[in-house]
Amino acid sequence: MTNLATQLKHGAGQAWESLTEGWRELSGRAGGALTRFWADSDDSGRVSETRDSHPRGSDNLPPVPPARWSFMAVDLYWSQGKLVVRIEAPGMAREDFQVEMSSPETLSVLGRKRYDSERSNSAGAIIQCAYGTFRRDIVLPVEVDIDRAKATYEAGVLRIELPRCEPLSSRRIPVRVS
Repeated sequence: MTNLATQLKHGAGQAWESLTEGWRELSGRAGGALTRFWADSDDSGRVSETRDSHPRGSDNLPPVPPARWSFMAVDLYWSQGKLVVRIEAPGMAREDFQVEMSSPETLSVLGRKRYDSERSNSAGAIIQCAYGTFRRDIVLPVEVDIDRAKATYEAGVLRIELPRCEPLSSRRIPVRVS
C-alpha cells in the first residue's frame, strides 16, 4: 500500500471514530429531549397543512410542513431543599403551558407552540421548527412537594421550582398522653 493510501485510510478511520463518538454522545445526552408535536385543528389549518395543500410562491411547489419532532432541552438540578427544572421553549407564551405531576415521580409539561401566521404569507419557506401540541415527561430523581411548586416563563425558558419533600427519617411523630 502506498504512503498516500495509508494516510487516507488512517484519516478515514479517525473521521469515522470521531463521528461515531459524537453520535453516541448526542444520542445519550439528547435522546430524552426528542419531543413529539401533534397538529392542532384550531390553528386555521396552518400546522396540519400537507405537502399538496397550497402552492409556494411563483414556482408552484407545495410548502414544506412543519416538523413533527423537535428537541426540547431540559436541565435538571437539585440541592438539599429544592429541585429545579429548566426547559428551553422559545416563541411561546406563559398561557401555552400546563405543568402537572402525572405520577409521584413524573413531572409532565404540556404545551402548544403556535404557528406564526406572518410566515404563512411569505413566498417561500424553510421550516425546521415544530408546531402544535406537545407533552414532555421528566422523571424526577427525588421526591418533591408539589403543593409548594412554582413555575415561571421568561426569555424562552420555562423554570419549575419544586421543593423537596422532607426525608421520612427526619419527620417526628409527637407522642401524646391519652
